[in-house]
Amino acid sequence: MRNSDSQIGAGRQLYPIIQPYFYQMLEVSDDHTLYVEECGNPDGIPVVILHGGPGGGCSPGMRRFFHPDVFRIILFDQRGCGRSTPHASVEDNTTWHLVDDIERIRKHLGVENWIVFGGSWGATLSLVYAQAHPARVRHLVLRGVFLMTQAELDWFYGGGAGQFFPEEWEKFMELLPADEQHDIIGGYAKRLFGNDLSIQTSFARAWTGWETALASLESHTSPVAVPAAYACAFARIENHYFSNKGFLAVDDQIMRDIGMLKDIPGTIVQGRYDMICPPNTAHRLHNAWPTSRLIMAPKAGHSLSEPQITSTLVAVMDELA
Repeated sequence: MRNSDSQIGAGRQLYPIIQPYFYQMLEVSDDHTLYVEECGNPDGIPVVILHGGPGGGCSPGMRRFFHPDVFRIILFDQRGCGRSTPHASVEDNTTWHLVDDIERIRKHLGVENWIVFGGSWGATLSLVYAQAHPARVRHLVLRGVFLMTQAELDWFYGGGAGQFFPEEWEKFMELLPADEQHDIIGGYAKRLFGNDLSIQTSFARAWTGWETALASLESHTSPVAVPAAYACAFARIENHYFSNKGFLAVDDQIMRDIGMLKDIPGTIVQGRYDMICPPNTAHRLHNAWPTSRLIMAPKAGHSLSEPQITSTLVAVMDELA
């Protein structure tokens, strides 16, 4: 399908926040228990939401993209984050553990196949899950595509994005000694996984603040005080995944295995001015995936809350309804 800059979601509004009709703590291993919730129509079209990060957790606002009378909306917090336990843990926490967790949830809830909805890291996980279990995915809806490649990590943690936001980049780097600033991910890892809780928290807030500052097209100010618990889970888990290249076998594995998606339709919604996950990645994915549609939001950055991203995603889900 062709690229499109048309605002198919112009004027579309989020649905009101609805309450879960079911939630539970689901044991997925001896060490990890996941928070899982369902809302909407229990007999509706199943859709599972894969949140970003890794380490971000899901929120009530993520329920608002789906017509509650049409969709069976399933959300969960991935290992170590949100309401899942143990908090901020990176033990037995890899991409492949998460893929297995998604399948465990699907089977536990009696879902045959579902729409998979994910943004940023959630888009990465959606693609890897779909390649591992293509028969279980009826449609992929992706936002802010991230393919977990070294080039993307170099862009965001090697100075590429920093050329556009030098003030924020300087604040992010200056916590490290000069001789460690060539390896931001490695330098931060030493502090995020050190024994000093105050240092861990300081570096976690800086790591989270750098990403948050570039998420929106309109605002580039780091938050003054990100809650310590959220920052530590987000920064530790994200750094753990990025230090290990997403636990993928080879760089660019998703594109290597793109043929696994040949029977899965997909819709990609991408902000034209996404500084975290630049649009060339979404364009590249779309060109290699014949059953996909790419919709560029012409005045949007990365965040799920960007108005054009929001309205387009609501419209896409209304179409699928």
